[in-house]
Amino acid sequence: MKAAVVGAGIGGVAAALALARTGWSVTVFERAVALGEVGAGLQLGPNAMRVLTALGVQAQGMRPARVEMRDGPSGRLQAVVPFGDAAQARYGAPYQQFHRQDLLAALVAAAQSAGVAFEFGTEVGPHAIPEADLVVAADGIRSMFRAELNPGVEAAFTGQVAWRALVSGADLDPAATQLWMGPGRHVVAYPLRGGAVWNVVAVEERMHWAAEGWHSPGDPEELRTAFAGWPLGGVLDQVEEVILWGLFAHGPLPRWHRGHMGLLGDACHPMLPFMAQGAAMSIEDAWVLAECLRFGPVAEGLAQYQALRRPRTSRVQTVAARNARIYHLRSRYARAARGLGLSLVQRAPGGLLARFDWLYGADVTVRE
Repeated sequence: MKAAVVGAGIGGVAAALALARTGWSVTVFERAVALGEVGAGLQLGPNAMRVLTALGVQAQGMRPARVEMRDGPSGRLQAVVPFGDAAQARYGAPYQQFHRQDLLAALVAAAQSAGVAFEFGTEVGPHAIPEADLVVAADGIRSMFRAELNPGVEAAFTGQVAWRALVSGADLDPAATQLWMGPGRHVVAYPLRGGAVWNVVAVEERMHWAAEGWHSPGDPEELRTAFAGWPLGGVLDQVEEVILWGLFAHGPLPRWHRGHMGLLGDACHPMLPFMAQGAAMSIEDAWVLAECLRFGPVAEGLAQYQALRRPRTSRVQTVAARNARIYHLRSRYARAARGLGLSLVQRAPGGLLARFDWLYGADVTVRE
């Protein structure tokens, strides 16, 4: 049985590897002429790390000891979410942060070892599909296959834009991921590659539209102006190049498959970056897809895959959208109440980490 995977991103390569390990002959088609560094940093919770372990992927990222949640304008610490040993003990797998290029290289190496072939510089679309028994469309946020399967379904601009940058060093604790929350905006910063660089993602509510995707250059000075006065450890002062993209709300899609073709990752459930689960959900997709296609006709396997994955990915989409509202509270009193609420949850059994049990505790590699 031959499988064609469209897109050599995290989800596409993970799917190719998962399919190859269950006996498929897989070719990955990628329109870029080579793998690049687009995307900078990404975070993977224990739910995704279990899948990478099961797939035999050798990838080592940074393991944050904690996430420090702060009020942006004042810098005041409002809550701490323990990760590190706490996540490993609670979920049996770590929470890790990677440079996207490093994780992708590890996935490609594992896929090639499993016999996956790669064809770069090859444009594939709904009307130009390679001959195969299965086509997996992992062609990302602007998926042509999604539009083909769900005509007329449009995304809505959220009124938010995000900047993404890498900086070399910062006056911040390398053991912690930092989250600053403020009126209509927030900043996340975490170290990569042993602390040699820091990944920075900043989000601002505004109605000036920006394109969806990772390819539009932004203005570092505009970024610094948006967060002027916030005590951020000087991390924005070092930004020399920044990518700007618009955040669009995508609701759960009614259709993920047709015939022998199915969608995966951002192609079928694009989500806002407020749960750090975009890459993780695509990795989970990859495992579940391969398992659903182990037995029986391809069309039936794809239907089962959608039935299993859609409720979970829809929940993550919903929670991510809700987090944006929580992070961006404008009233000083509302932000103080948020801090009080977080401190109360922090003292409850399991603390703030227990609030993620439904997400990090799920193990798609275990058959029910």
